Amino acid sequence: MSNLFKAFLIKYGEIGVKGKNRYMFEDALMKQIKYSLRNVDGSFNVHKEQGRIYVEAEGDYDYDEAIDALKKVFGIVGICPMLQIDDNGFEDLSKQVVDYIDRQYADKHITFKVEARRARKNYPLNSMEINAELGHVLLEAFPELSVDVHKPDVMLYVEIRQKINIYSMEIPGPGGMPVGTNGRGMLLLSGGIDSPVSGYMVAKRGVTIDACYFNSPPYTSERAKQKVLDLAKIVSQYAGPIKLHVVNFTDIQLYIYEKCPHDELTIIMKRVMIKVAEGLCEKTGAVGLITGESIGQVSSQTMQSLAVINEAATLPIFRPVVAFDKQEIIDLAEKIGTYETSIQPYEDCCTIFVAKHPVTKPNINVIKGSETKIADRIDELIRTAIDTAEVIEIEG
Repeated sequence: MSNLFKAFLIKYGEIGVKGKNRYMFEDALMKQIKYSLRNVDGSFNVHKEQGRIYVEAEGDYDYDEAIDALKKVFGIVGICPMLQIDDNGFEDLSKQVVDYIDRQYADKHITFKVEARRARKNYPLNSMEINAELGHVLLEAFPELSVDVHKPDVMLYVEIRQKINIYSMEIPGPGGMPVGTNGRGMLLLSGGIDSPVSGYMVAKRGVTIDACYFNSPPYTSERAKQKVLDLAKIVSQYAGPIKLHVVNFTDIQLYIYEKCPHDELTIIMKRVMIKVAEGLCEKTGAVGLITGESIGQVSSQTMQSLAVINEAATLPIFRPVVAFDKQEIIDLAEKIGTYETSIQPYEDCCTIFVAKHPVTKPNINVIKGSETKIADRIDELIRTAIDTAEVIEIEG
């Protein structure tokens, strides 16, 4: 296949309705395409021309790798492998189209339609004439073909531009918006199934993702930390480079464990995590937090618990999987490739210090009353956790 296709037409969706700002979204999309292709065997020229984005291979390249990389770029709705030829007259175009159909479709018992677009008006035939002439040529070359103008098996596109583009396949892309077009968010990334999916979903809307992981050595192992690094690496294949802030949370957890009622431990720890994450947002310029919480999944994710956790925040908290069933989250985790890593049996900090009978309907006034017991040192511990966080640059 790579011998035939030396170029791809990149189709985008929502970007096309962005009016005067459209070029900014196109430029962001091209930047993400270049990032995604950087590890593919081969070199590529990514450029735009008359509202179209093209990826052109410069020499030999790995076709399957290139497709896999492009399928991870948010903003792309379709990837069209394309035969791109010089204009050497209609006779040459006819030969190229016949060769294209012959190589692409071994079984010729199919219906087809030619859809020509003449963007270059000095071409001697108009679109309707190109459709008719190429249809005639194909029927003569392959008598087993038949025309269906309503629901053809193959829609053959021929675009007359500076060069002539010929294509008939459209490989679905992930959709969404190009990363970098909608601000920055801080993902609270645990080693579980839900938070990597949440990071993926928010990145799909164009948000640049930073992440923080709450590490509790010696209660959590280096393997648990490595698991989170591996998850961040998978998410970054879609979201672009991620700065992962590894927060040492042990001192805070031990302090809360010592001072506060054990049935409130998880709620109070999560409220403190929110404050630490917001402190990291000040450093990075993130304007919102992202979590993997889903209503009713565990005791700290009841409506009452989420409301109490929210009260600790000054920034918005985005919870993209909040109304998903667990199986829906698992299905998406499997689709994006995080599930197998997420289910590795390494504990995160929340599961280590969880109470046997955690409160499921916390009262904000009761929780705040309990937090007075940690008021003496908690601000200092939060500041230390923020200032000593290890920052790791992750690239997928």
